[in-house]
Amino acid sequence: MKLPAALKKMNKRERHAIMLAVGVIGIFLIATLIVEPFISRTDQLKESLQDKAATLEEMRQLQSDYYRLTQKANVSKALFSRRQKGFKLYPFLGQLAVEAGVKDNITYMKPSTKVQINSPYKISRVEMKLDAITLKQLTAYLHGVETSKNMVDVKRISISKKDKKQGLLTAVLQVETLEI
Repeated sequence: MKLPAALKKMNKRERHAIMLAVGVIGIFLIATLIVEPFISRTDQLKESLQDKAATLEEMRQLQSDYYRLTQKANVSKALFSRRQKGFKLYPFLGQLAVEAGVKDNITYMKPSTKVQINSPYKISRVEMKLDAITLKQLTAYLHGVETSKNMVDVKRISISKKDKKQGLLTAVLQVETLEI
C-alpha cells in the first residue's frame, strides 16, 4: 500500500489515528448522504400512506352519508308525491280541528312561509293557539297531525293548565310542512 509522502514520515500510531479519522468521516458521509435520505424517504412514504388512508376513510364516510341522505330523499319524494294535490297547511289544520272537535277552541292561527334558497320548496308554518281544551282533545288533534300522510310535523308545542278544577289546557303549537 503506497501512502503519500506526509504519511510515510509519520509513525505507525499517527497513521492509525488518521486512518481512523478518515474512516469515521467516511461512515459519517455514508450515513448522511445515503442512509439518512433513504430513512427520511421511508418516513415520508409512511406518513403519506397514513394521510391517504385517512382520506380514504373520510371518503367512505362521506359515501355512506351520501347514500343515507339519498335514501331519505327518495323516501321523502315518494311521500311527497302521495300527498293530496294542492295541499295547503292552513286549511288542513282547520279541517283537522273540526274532526278533533277543537274548532271552537282555536284562539288564533298565524300562517307564515319561508322560501328555501336554491330549492323549489318552501316551508309552510302555522302557529296556533288552542284554548280551554281537554287532554283527550289535544291528544286527538296531535295524533291527527302527526299521523297524517301529508308530511306535517309539530315543531314546537307549549302546554299550560288553564283551569285546574276542570282539567282544561291551553296549547300553542307550531306546525310545519314543505310545499312546492
